[in-house]
Amino acid sequence: MPKKTMRRHRNEVTIELRKNKRDEHLLKKRNVPQEESLEDSDVDADFKAQNVTLEAILQNATSDNPVIQLSAVQAARKLLSSDRNPPIDDLIKSGILPILVKCLERDDNPSLQFEAAWALTNIASGTSAQTQAVVQSNAVPLFLRLLHSPHQNVCEQAVWALGNIIGDGPQCRDYVISLGVVKPLLSFINPSIPITFLRNVTWVIVNLCRNKDPPPPMETVQEILPALCVLIYHTDINILVDTVWALSYLTDGGNEQIQMVIDSGVVPFLVPLLSHQEVKVQTAALRAVGNIVTGTDEQTQVVLNCDVLSYFPNLLTHPKEKINKEAVWFLSNITAGNQQQVQAVIDAGLIPMIIHQLAKGDFGTQKEAAWAISNLTISGRKDQVEYLVQQNVIPPFCNLLSVKDSQVVQVVLDGLKNILIMAGDEASTIAEIIEECGGLEKIEALQQHENEDIYKLAFEIIDQYFSGDDVSMLKMEKCMHCAVSAPLVSTLFLVICSSCCEHSTSGRSSFLFPFQCSFPELKVFEEFLNSRNFLQQY
Repeated sequence: MPKKTMRRHRNEVTIELRKNKRDEHLLKKRNVPQEESLEDSDVDADFKAQNVTLEAILQNATSDNPVIQLSAVQAARKLLSSDRNPPIDDLIKSGILPILVKCLERDDNPSLQFEAAWALTNIASGTSAQTQAVVQSNAVPLFLRLLHSPHQNVCEQAVWALGNIIGDGPQCRDYVISLGVVKPLLSFINPSIPITFLRNVTWVIVNLCRNKDPPPPMETVQEILPALCVLIYHTDINILVDTVWALSYLTDGGNEQIQMVIDSGVVPFLVPLLSHQEVKVQTAALRAVGNIVTGTDEQTQVVLNCDVLSYFPNLLTHPKEKINKEAVWFLSNITAGNQQQVQAVIDAGLIPMIIHQLAKGDFGTQKEAAWAISNLTISGRKDQVEYLVQQNVIPPFCNLLSVKDSQVVQVVLDGLKNILIMAGDEASTIAEIIEECGGLEKIEALQQHENEDIYKLAFEIIDQYFSGDDVSMLKMEKCMHCAVSAPLVSTLFLVICSSCCEHSTSGRSSFLFPFQCSFPELKVFEEFLNSRNFLQQY
């Protein structure tokens, strides 16, 4: 297995964990107030008391009377702030978007700007089509203009709206970046800003760092990193969690972005967060450092130099299974490194803990542990692989040969074959361990696996390390007849009877022969026999 494929970003793991991230860090957020806004007291009481229709809202939102206009925009905002099923599409169809966008220009009426921005924020919090409707109404340049408003509540609402638009995906993200959002956004990171405002700013920074197809522009990453290096010291948990997630997204964008994060100097401050008392912080930090070690050996070494492995005994025994899984995934990328990095994992006493997860973890964690072990058999020296065997890795490793996940089965077969190769003259001892723990039986069964790579690999392992003397007695034509006529179960061992061979045997040969006509790879078996001149008499 080439080194390039050994270090792994998350594939199917990504889907699960990305869902978790979206639960914790929403791409879009609606502004649903706990209390009425301060401006509500100024609303015309008669207008407020009416059961206002969309038609009335639309008509009054263009009124020359500033009180009536504000009341109408406020009414629209309240509809959009309802807890259940806000009528976003109805409002869009009513034609109110251009009116709300026009209200953003009213510097003479900051209350109107605020209410209009709030309404548009909640429209942009909806589906992609609803967000696009806000973008196409030319609201983004006006939101950027409002970042310079002297009224902080207007600035904050504009930030929130832009966060929802950026969160729609890389196209919207890059559009907003191209209009110059980064510098004014980062200017809000200062000691005088209220904590709620800073939380929103940090959340928008997270959205700017999201998505890697394509990743954010390199210039934007360079602008954002110094801000993240400041925010990582923040004591507010929400801000800290978002900051670390932002770093995790940046480190998930390829080796060049990984290097930019390393060059920012943030890694020594990131690693200690692995022991943070808040699980959300630990999770984000583990993902960020885990992404870094998907990079080159040199980039991986930067993390190792921060004594990162000392945090892993606690992570591998953490009560949260998802932490265990991410921790083993991290270590699988260390064991994919150079031999010094493999030795660091051994010296940290982590191999027995990985093997414990291989045996007892949930399936996702077992899968990561299988990668960690298999990678070590590829990257490691002979003595390092011997250490694995001494730690009794083979029985739990072999247990995974019977799972339905083809990728796991192949990873384990690769690992077992590497262990046997590394063992050299001691391969027979390894073969005995494999047989004693039921591994041979599982490998034999895998010769009927539907995956071509798996059944060929299983066949090779048995051919090279488990062939007995009985194979030399096979005479293909008549012994096939014996196998077919033998009253055995559907998965038949090749049997040789006394009428077909001078030397009779009962029981099994050294490999499985699935005799059914539908077996697609009969040629593999025939080529095997041909290579040993078993068919020369026939």
